[in-house]
Amino acid sequence: MIKLLRYLEKREYLYIIACLGAIILQVWFDLKLPDYMSEITTLVQLESDIQRIVIAGMKMLLCGMGSFVSAALTAWFAARISSDLSANVRLKLFEKVQSFSLTEINGFTVPSLITRSTNDIAQIQSFTVMGLQMLFKAPIMAVWAIVKILDKSWQWSVVTGIAVVFIIIAVGVLILLTIPRFQFIQELTDDLNRVARENLTGLEVIRSYNAENSQEEKFDDINRKLTRHSLFANRILGMQLPVITMTMNFLALTVYVIGAMMIQSAASTDKLPLFSDMVAFSAYAAQLLLAFVLLITIFLLLPVTQVSAKRINAVIEKELSLQNGTEKEAPIDKKGKVEFINVDFCYPGTEKNALENISFKAEKGETVAIIGATGAGKTTLVNLIPRFFDVTGGKILVDGMDVKKYDANSLTEKIGYVLQKAMIFEGTLRSNISFGKEGADVEKAAGIAQLTDFIETLEDKADSYVAQSGGNLSGGQKQRVAIARAVARKPEILIFDDSFSALDYKTDRKLRAMLETEMADTTKIIVAQRISTIRKANRIIALENGRIAGCGTHDELMKSCEVYQEFAHSQLSQEELAYA
Repeated sequence: MIKLLRYLEKREYLYIIACLGAIILQVWFDLKLPDYMSEITTLVQLESDIQRIVIAGMKMLLCGMGSFVSAALTAWFAARISSDLSANVRLKLFEKVQSFSLTEINGFTVPSLITRSTNDIAQIQSFTVMGLQMLFKAPIMAVWAIVKILDKSWQWSVVTGIAVVFIIIAVGVLILLTIPRFQFIQELTDDLNRVARENLTGLEVIRSYNAENSQEEKFDDINRKLTRHSLFANRILGMQLPVITMTMNFLALTVYVIGAMMIQSAASTDKLPLFSDMVAFSAYAAQLLLAFVLLITIFLLLPVTQVSAKRINAVIEKELSLQNGTEKEAPIDKKGKVEFINVDFCYPGTEKNALENISFKAEKGETVAIIGATGAGKTTLVNLIPRFFDVTGGKILVDGMDVKKYDANSLTEKIGYVLQKAMIFEGTLRSNISFGKEGADVEKAAGIAQLTDFIETLEDKADSYVAQSGGNLSGGQKQRVAIARAVARKPEILIFDDSFSALDYKTDRKLRAMLETEMADTTKIIVAQRISTIRKANRIIALENGRIAGCGTHDELMKSCEVYQEFAHSQLSQEELAYA
């Protein structure tokens, strides 16, 4: 938790000083009240002038009002500090996640990162707003109250000390019992978010397969586990209030019993001072116990907050597996050239290479196609170009320079990447197509991607609303929007990861024709399953089990590569294969 305080700004430290000042003022007012209470008690017993009693009462009232104003100021400063801290930490966490490679994302998992960005930071904020008020107030009040009661009867002090020790021991045991549960509760919250996210994103599949009952059982299982452990922790923590209440009542009763005995045996002249001291002492003792209750409350909140802080720090302090380079441009002008040199790649946590000894070149303006069975390593191969992962052997050159030497932003600026699953953001068609590229020619990009006819049917044209994840678009429309987004960047290299699969053959053909004419100087790397999509590529790479089974043109592979031949014969007739 202390590590997170480094994200406080100078302004927040000034607020902390102001908060501390307001707390000191509040404690002074609270501990001044018993003095006036004792004075009023004495004046009443002496049957003094009513005016003196009223004046003492007015002072007591002013102290109460002063305490209220001080408490309100404390709460305002604490709320401001906690809100600013959580905002700064949330931003830092988001920035860190933005710099993660897929290795780190997969290591933490998306549901866990969401939980850390929401629940865990909310816990930090809640602890901060309460901690600032309690952590400062408790020791100040405790020390001040002890000073006030030092000159009172030692019998009362002993009883108060026993009550304080009892509370510390009792609540300490409760804390020790609950600490192990909190980490597990947070992990179960991650699992609950994961299952809920799966259900919401996979709703169509779940309904198509009538799997609602099994999904409900899966959710219910995790939900019951979370409920069971939360109940245990909260029931244990719930014991603190009865223990504290019982102790405070016992202390008040004991103070009055001892006081009554002392007054009974005291001389007549000492009875009135003893009675006034008893009234004041009971108030001071209550404040002292309250101080320890505040401290204990902080310690009760601390375990779960510490768990949340550890989870947040684990993300922020995570060392990146991909170290950013410094070069913005290659020293040699080889725009659009991509070269794989003896590339091996193995996913973290696995022993078998997903890719092995991959070597090929893609010159400027060329179209290089990659084909292979499911799991052959096609997506893995193209993911290495923008450094979603780093190679474990060999190297990849873009414009003649190793991708590891590039500044990440400079490398991705050269690449237009269309993912296997089109990612559409809430907004408009225009904002989605121009995403990451201000001033992009949206209409031209839409024309190349064969989106113009669709856009013309819409009332607001390119400014038409797009729902989250493209919920109001068809699969083919989403893919074409994603293709238009990549084209609008005017990149040196275009990567299509099975991005034509949702397009009909006519649209597929027109789109590829537009790419060849409008983006002739752009290097195009196409992952596809359709022979018709890639047969005219300058170079086709046939992958099998992470290795290159063949490399050449369509005609060359039809003569020399058995893997490619199997794909071709499974999709096209002899007449279609003979057609150039």
